[in-house]
Amino acid sequence: MKTSGKMIREQKHGVRDRHYLYQVAVQSPEHDIPFFDRVYKKKNGKLPRVLREDFCGTAFLSAHWVRTRPDNRAVAVDRDPSVLQWARTHNIQPLAGAASRVKLVQADVRKVREPRADVAVALNYSYFAFKERRHLLDYFQTIRGCLADGGIFVLDIFGGWETQMEVTDSTRHDGFTYVWQQQEFDPLTNWTRFHIHFEFDKGPPIKNAFSYDWRMWSIAEIRDALFEARFGRVDVHWEGIDPETGEGAGVYHPVKKAKNSPGWNALIVAC
Repeated sequence: MKTSGKMIREQKHGVRDRHYLYQVAVQSPEHDIPFFDRVYKKKNGKLPRVLREDFCGTAFLSAHWVRTRPDNRAVAVDRDPSVLQWARTHNIQPLAGAASRVKLVQADVRKVREPRADVAVALNYSYFAFKERRHLLDYFQTIRGCLADGGIFVLDIFGGWETQMEVTDSTRHDGFTYVWQQQEFDPLTNWTRFHIHFEFDKGPPIKNAFSYDWRMWSIAEIRDALFEARFGRVDVHWEGIDPETGEGAGVYHPVKKAKNSPGWNALIVAC
């Protein structure tokens, strides 16, 4: 997914910073936020105000969220103090007066129960870090308890038979190439290892800029766990395919059934 927006354009071309490169290559708040707004407004007849961004990393989404509307607030949660400091310096402080409407929290996402959120999100497959169902369920129960009335919980998920293969995909960006490597997959446990590398027109690459030790959860498993966590409704929004490129179009529609493919993406909305 490509990203855009004022924050990215303010960065200098050619920066060899893994967090900045990740924001450019992976994150797309300009697509995410309209989706949150649309789904929440359809349910509640109004726009959401309070966002909870779990596994937030650089809090890029939270920063965009508070720029979207002057009454929007966000809490961004991550366990890594170094990435939160990067977020504070590069994404929060540039917000000037709006910075006070973003709260960075260093904690396990299962331990944070306030504030009550209109929209809670766990994106970029971050919750795949929970490799045991009891830990995943514990997390879902925490989120269920911290949603405000009418609140929604949004997760992304991917799959398809290529996600169980050792493959490498490359995507060209302005001045660098984003490389996604699927290194290992264990069919007995669905344990998998992924890496992100960055290659440049000039200079050495950044190998293993990010590495992930994950369990590949299925939609059926996630839905079952969400219902057990006492969510009343779970909807799946499937990503459409661009007919010209054959790649994901970044547009999601609710579905009741789907056809398997080499690779697919979806958003799960629980409430």
